[in-house]
Amino acid sequence: MVQLHVKRGNESQFLFNTTVDAQLDTAIQQITAIYNGRLKVDRLCSEIPELADHGITLPPNMRGMTEEQIVDLKLRDEWEDKCVPSGGTIFRKDEIGRRNGHAPNDKMKDVLMKTVEEAKALISKKQVQANVCVTMEMVKEALDQLRGAVMIVYPMGLPPHDPINMEFEDREDLSGTQAYLQVIPEDECQLWWAAKEMQRGKKLQDYIGKNEKTKIVVKIQKKGQGAPAREPLVTDEQQKQMMMHYYRRQEELKKLEEADDDSYLDSKWSDRQALKKQFQGLANIKWGPR
Repeated sequence: MVQLHVKRGNESQFLFNTTVDAQLDTAIQQITAIYNGRLKVDRLCSEIPELADHGITLPPNMRGMTEEQIVDLKLRDEWEDKCVPSGGTIFRKDEIGRRNGHAPNDKMKDVLMKTVEEAKALISKKQVQANVCVTMEMVKEALDQLRGAVMIVYPMGLPPHDPINMEFEDREDLSGTQAYLQVIPEDECQLWWAAKEMQRGKKLQDYIGKNEKTKIVVKIQKKGQGAPAREPLVTDEQQKQMMMHYYRRQEELKKLEEADDDSYLDSKWSDRQALKKQFQGLANIKWGPR
């Protein structure tokens, strides 16, 4: 199997296994699906802790309002009584006025937070260091774990306007957010290798040959953004090792210079004739006037 180390910019994303006979159209589609799927999991993992701390999202017409404004306008959250977490609620006010403050109890909160950590680990960038390839099945498993945990805590479901529910139903609206800039539509995705764009309609072997044991670094890029920066000749880790080696060498040279110092030869304890002079009464003779 050919192993592709997928990066965006200089940041590692995941490892992807394929074959030299694979069509680049298929490979790009699969890589894009995994890349965008990981982004979806990351977005959910950032929203679910908010759900655990402050409860469900308020309706759009109530967000950001103070309690006095809500009372004056006679607004009411009709989903507050429908979407009640298992085991009751604990009130934790949301200072930014985005969620209703009726949070799950500590036991249910632990269920959500533990699942978030498990989902993060499943699609983590650290899988690259562990030489584990991330597949679409792993991304779906992470999503299923998060969906299951939310269903355990909120058996009646979440409001249709809650971003977590919208993510699960693929209705998320990312326009105007930083997350929107990170997503790459499948038809706008490009793969680059060795400063060359890997053209759709060709096979992988047209670029890397027929060796199935090949390992290469490819960069995922959005169409129109131009060629990504070349890979540095020396990685950050290699540069750190080189700097450490240089520092240790400098310290060794300093010690050697100190060891070559012969000023100690002027000390009394280094005089080989000291004992003989002491027996002969010549130890403390000083020349010059008294």
